[in-house]
Amino acid sequence: MLVTFEGIDGVGKSTQIELLKKAYPDAIITKEPGGTEFGKKIRQIVLNGSDISFRAEILLFLADRAQHYEKVIAPNSKNLILSDRGFISGMAYAMANEPNLDIEELLMFNKFALKGNFGDKFIFFKIDKDTLISRLSTREKDSIEARGMEYLLRVQDYMEMILKNLKFKVLTVKADDEILAINEKIKEFIK
Repeated sequence: MLVTFEGIDGVGKSTQIELLKKAYPDAIITKEPGGTEFGKKIRQIVLNGSDISFRAEILLFLADRAQHYEKVIAPNSKNLILSDRGFISGMAYAMANEPNLDIEELLMFNKFALKGNFGDKFIFFKIDKDTLISRLSTREKDSIEARGMEYLLRVQDYMEMILKNLKFKVLTVKADDEILAINEKIKEFIK
């Protein structure tokens, strides 16, 4: 079962995945981008401020997604897989960069990259602006975070819209809730 953790930076996805490692010691833990050697190179290119167009960025993330599916997701499909981000994030970031993108076209490209396997369950972390500002003010920003708070909140809105429209099994959590309470909700949802 593939469980994808979706949300913008600073919402607590990584914290929850770390906690879940104890509850599910045999789970495969991965992330997008960067869950493969190829993906690590893509992540370096995109997050370190390379001067590439938004459409080139989308295609790089799609290439990473296809490789990640082939090397991590498909071979472990009988296991519990916990992924820090997936195609929902990819689509949302793309749409925040270019709002006139065709959502059906993006979905088709992602379906191709994932061989039609979008995953089983999604956990969406939603955060308010004040909490986001507080959390991100204490860390160095990568080139995506440097696009600003309004940009990140626009990405979050697109994530929410995509998840709602595609009617997946989704657990929405408030990122500012108590960490262990969130963790219990997630474990119940995974069951």
